[in-house]
Amino acid sequence: LALIAAELRAAFPRSLLENELLARNTTFRIGGAADFLMRAETREELIEFSKRARALGLPIFILGNGSNILVADAGVRGLVIENHADEFQTRAVGDQLIVMAESGASLPGLANRLARQGWSGLEWAIGVPSTIGAAVVGNAGAHHSSIADSLVRAEIFGADGAIEWWDKARLEYEYRNSVLKRERGNIVLRAELQLSRDDPANCIARMSRYTEHRRRTQPTDPSVGSMFKNPEGDFAGRLIEGAGLKGSRVGQIEVSRVHANFFVNHGGGTTADVIRLVELVREKVKREFDVELELEIQLVGEWN
Repeated sequence: LALIAAELRAAFPRSLLENELLARNTTFRIGGAADFLMRAETREELIEFSKRARALGLPIFILGNGSNILVADAGVRGLVIENHADEFQTRAVGDQLIVMAESGASLPGLANRLARQGWSGLEWAIGVPSTIGAAVVGNAGAHHSSIADSLVRAEIFGADGAIEWWDKARLEYEYRNSVLKRERGNIVLRAELQLSRDDPANCIARMSRYTEHRRRTQPTDPSVGSMFKNPEGDFAGRLIEGAGLKGSRVGQIEVSRVHANFFVNHGGGTTADVIRLVELVREKVKREFDVELELEIQLVGEWN
């Protein structure tokens, strides 16, 4: 590791951070240290950093805004690349808008900007704390919509070193899932989206409804987002609440009293606390309703 560190320092003296605590980089405020952390400001840097890490045999994790992930207390081996490649271009074609966005672009920021210009299709994302790249990987969604509804194709830096465009079919989208999430090693560089013309007032009204709903139904304490996927035909939050688990707590981690599918960190919580609470919730929901809850979040780092 010392030789790898020396090579990275020589190649990227202004970009490399070592043994960097990741808790401050996640919405849950939880997580151990990364061996190496670099911040990519452009698509080109994202490619360059990834190529160097692959050449050195380092595992790579691309970090967006840090939501929907649980970082191990033991940290992350290899290189974490914080993705800030956020350029985007738009092109109107009749009553459609083609959006080409880099993977580090803010999904809610893009949704807000385009909706106010009268382009509809991403209003659901106004409260979803995600980058474009993370949304493409996890098929992020809300309010019965998802990124798959607007996505045309994604530019992927493959594990094999090839950079190519993947159409939506190749991404194999499912509910909060894709081939990119199931098979690690591919990196999203850009996404092409297609939106439709609408009255800006209609777009803004939809965003306002979604924002108000979020404010009313979701906690404001540090959280990872929705902890479990909704089982088919039901809601994870309803099952957890029905099992009497709202307010259940392990250490500083609590099942939110606002929305039972959110766990909140009251300060100083650990990943170990979260996992113990996850197991408690799963066991009781299974016992009460015979339903196996499946995690929606991604586990990141060293778990053995």
